[in-house]
Amino acid sequence: MEENQAKRISKLLRLSASLAILLGAVTIVAQVPAKPKHINQAIDLLEQGQPIYYTGSHSGTEGTFEQGKKDAQTWADYISYDMEHAPFDVKGLQEYMRGLAAGGPSRSGHRTPAVIVNVPVNGTDEAAVRANAWMFQQVLATGVHGVLLTHADTPGAIRAFIEACRFPNREQGVGQHGLEDGRRGVHGSATAAQIWGVSTAEYEARADAWPLNPNGELLLGVKEEDKYALANVEENLKVPGLSFAEWGPGDMALSLGVKSGATNDPRMVAARAKVFAAVKANHMFFLNTCNAENVVDMIKEGVRFCAGNAAAAEVGRKSTNRPQPY
Repeated sequence: MEENQAKRISKLLRLSASLAILLGAVTIVAQVPAKPKHINQAIDLLEQGQPIYYTGSHSGTEGTFEQGKKDAQTWADYISYDMEHAPFDVKGLQEYMRGLAAGGPSRSGHRTPAVIVNVPVNGTDEAAVRANAWMFQQVLATGVHGVLLTHADTPGAIRAFIEACRFPNREQGVGQHGLEDGRRGVHGSATAAQIWGVSTAEYEARADAWPLNPNGELLLGVKEEDKYALANVEENLKVPGLSFAEWGPGDMALSLGVKSGATNDPRMVAARAKVFAAVKANHMFFLNTCNAENVVDMIKEGVRFCAGNAAAAEVGRKSTNRPQPY
């Protein structure tokens, strides 16, 4: 009897160990995110109706391989990489993108977090953007996922920006509101494709403006951040190819002669409302600074690009029942 009981106990222990291993394997599988639809993590979230949260600075310290490896596990949905007020260092950006790829995948299962670059080209007029279009091409060749045009003052400037970021073999939007064929050159595709982890041919097929091209992976945005842009904002945001816009309260205050930080000044309130209305009218996404105290109200208002911090993102994600992992 004692021998049979010992055998039964031994068998039960083996079954328990097997069950524990099986449950552990199921848990691991459950924690692995599903294969993303898009290369661009931010686009996947926006298509799901989720707000996105970004991090970034104007310090110019991002441009190293090691920093990229570290940032690959960021809490943010995308990284705003500043080259407007920091040095225009394409080599540094290239190293940073290589570091992101080496440190990935991101928590969501994407090869890298999305990266959107502020390029030091002011959209004061079409001629200025055409003359500096080489900057967009060099930045895109590093494998970033979007570009932001600062001081986007006129429709002509924005058309030139969109065209500079698109390859010529596109059809969506061409002929609408004066938009012409893309003018981006092909020779940066190979390096960008390596960062995205796709073939050069696939990169060229997917490196286009979303949501104008539903299969696109690039988020192209504008800063309507001064009185000149404000005067034209309704026409500015009609240009096809834009994903998002912001009103740039810092520069807007300077342009309107308002004390810095006085966002409650009636002129500032009116400026924000005008830009926001134009964004909504053109089915785009609005970018605004958020914090843990106001992020829920911002989301209810319709803000979908949130500049903030991890605490704001945590509150916002819970309020929209954002699924893990993030």
